[in-house]
Amino acid sequence: MFTLRTTESFSQDVKKSRFIAIHGPVADEQEAKDFIAVHSDPAANHNCWAWRIGQLYRFNDDGEPSGTAGKPILQAIDGQGLDHVAVVVIRWFGGILLGSGGLIRAYGGTAAMGLRAAEKTEVIETDGATITCDFSDLAIVKARLLSNGVIISAENFTGTGAIFDVQMAKPLRETVRALVRDLTRGRAEIRFEDE
Repeated sequence: MFTLRTTESFSQDVKKSRFIAIHGPVADEQEAKDFIAVHSDPAANHNCWAWRIGQLYRFNDDGEPSGTAGKPILQAIDGQGLDHVAVVVIRWFGGILLGSGGLIRAYGGTAAMGLRAAEKTEVIETDGATITCDFSDLAIVKARLLSNGVIISAENFTGTGAIFDVQMAKPLRETVRALVRDLTRGRAEIRFEDE
């Protein structure tokens, strides 16, 4: 699964109407709503949009005939296997009616061409966990976590040791669990956020 690296735009003219697709990465639903609000142009005739974040998605035709704008934009996102992406396609009407098929091609095509040209990056699902360990194990646990690609986002000291908040790629979950257990001979505790 891939997402976009940055916010970019693509424009084209279709029968004297100007279409601009603005697309970018979004982390959650609120960020998607903010993206749409920031990139919509109130002076344009239509600001149609779609976004996908995992299983969540929304789309809007903004006054165009039902199913002719938002849904084709979402299909452009899905057709390229993208996730955590929002797209706004802005239209300035040029005086020529495009019809339903023309609108679907214009909105979906503008979104698809822009997304095709955009720089992409792989979406890596992560797991969060809390690790509690004694001072005697602290240095080795911390060093081995970091050397295995685990990100330590917080480190809090207690009277007997430390508590780490960590993030790791999902496939590392069981490896990290075994690593912590083996390094400390079972003295350290690891608890994943979903446990």
